[in-house]
Amino acid sequence: MKEKHAMHAVNGQKRPAYFNLFEVVALLLALLLYVIPFYFVLINSFKTKREAGLMNISWPSSLQIVENYREVITANRYALLVAFKNSILITAFSLLLMILVCSMAGFILQRRRDKLATISNFVLLTGLMIPPAIVPTIWVMQTIGIYKTLHGMVLIEVALNCSFSCILYRGFMGSIPREIDEAAVIDGCGSWGVYFRIIMPLLRPVTATVIVLSTINIFNDFVNPMYFLPGTRNITVQQTLYNFSGKYTSDYNLLFADVMLITIPPLLLFIFFNKQIVSGMVAGAIKG
Repeated sequence: MKEKHAMHAVNGQKRPAYFNLFEVVALLLALLLYVIPFYFVLINSFKTKREAGLMNISWPSSLQIVENYREVITANRYALLVAFKNSILITAFSLLLMILVCSMAGFILQRRRDKLATISNFVLLTGLMIPPAIVPTIWVMQTIGIYKTLHGMVLIEVALNCSFSCILYRGFMGSIPREIDEAAVIDGCGSWGVYFRIIMPLLRPVTATVIVLSTINIFNDFVNPMYFLPGTRNITVQQTLYNFSGKYTSDYNLLFADVMLITIPPLLLFIFFNKQIVSGMVAGAIKG
């Protein structure tokens, strides 16, 4: 009887009761790691400059919500709005191009079993391991006339995120039987018809995964726009943080307010599509 009380049934299987305690501790640690930093940034964005400089999580003596967020939005001639426009354009066009190219590449790499496919898979893996070369890339962009342009930045983001997306698509493609391709060909579909009419609709879970992960990665990119897209009119959202931090003084209340504003879009995207992320990655990992 003691053993029976020490065990409990979950999904038709029995496991030790201490698993419950482990899950509670893990949940509390997750709350500490993610909720408290978010609360710290949020509450300090409501404070005055002096109180925010104390760097604590105490409640502000007077709320400066409207004043702080209005000043962040209007700073440097509405630089934040310009930055949102640039980041959204870069992210949207990068996603469109990446989904088209990487899904096609993943389809070919999974279906083919020759030496060229093996070499291509190796190149994809090296793309994940080898860091980008900044100076040669800038020289190439200047040579072809796309340096300091939004479409040049789009190509850079696609190139940097292409390897990971191709691997996701290739892995998920393994869960789609080859017989579907053969049946479509027998019914009269050509190569493009097989892909766009048969395969592409089946890729929705992994496409959702690529969209969410790549959106967060590209939208929050700080380093690459600083190298490949310099200029005040080309500012992106992460670079607006420089507006409120300096060498000798920083407006931490405005800095935290800026962080909150540029965090909201990817945070909402992740909250609403987290199930698609898990299903797409798990299908690609297990069935591929």
